[in-house]
Amino acid sequence: MQNNPTQGLNLLYTGNGKGKTTAALGLLFRAWGNGLQVAGIQFIKSAEIVKGEMKACQKVGIPFEPLGKGFVFEKFDTSIHAEAAKAAWDHTQEVILHGNLDMLLLDEITYLFIYHWLDVNEFIDWVRKNKNPAMHLVMTGRSAPQELIDFADMVTELKEVKHHYSTQRIPAQIGIEY
Repeated sequence: MQNNPTQGLNLLYTGNGKGKTTAALGLLFRAWGNGLQVAGIQFIKSAEIVKGEMKACQKVGIPFEPLGKGFVFEKFDTSIHAEAAKAAWDHTQEVILHGNLDMLLLDEITYLFIYHWLDVNEFIDWVRKNKNPAMHLVMTGRSAPQELIDFADMVTELKEVKHHYSTQRIPAQIGIEY
């Protein structure tokens, strides 16, 4: 196999189907397995919710930070979520600038754009100016704005066809949802 210089890609998993984070974690583990320096940041989920992926990453030494406050429900006050998301973005900028990473997962980043906690164009401009050209950036979340889709080098949309909760009211399962 020929050793080509790395061209950092911007990869996006979006859509209303299950599996966005799972697919992104698969890339993270594949890259780690190939000796790349990787890390993950979650913008919405809290450490109490993401036990499975956090434990797996900790066991192999992958930095993985769930920095959110849990699921966001618009009918309630979202200010605590906005503050956590903004702090997570500030932290992410430091990781991108100083983390010396080959791949960084930004799980649920689209929610910052959906809730107007971060302007998608400001995000894209900052990433273009500051991300190491060899770093892969993996982004996930529902309802990705068109600007982010246009920015990404690869976009996969996961479409829900059937889900055990919505069709059979089977609750979230350990090892499947968390």
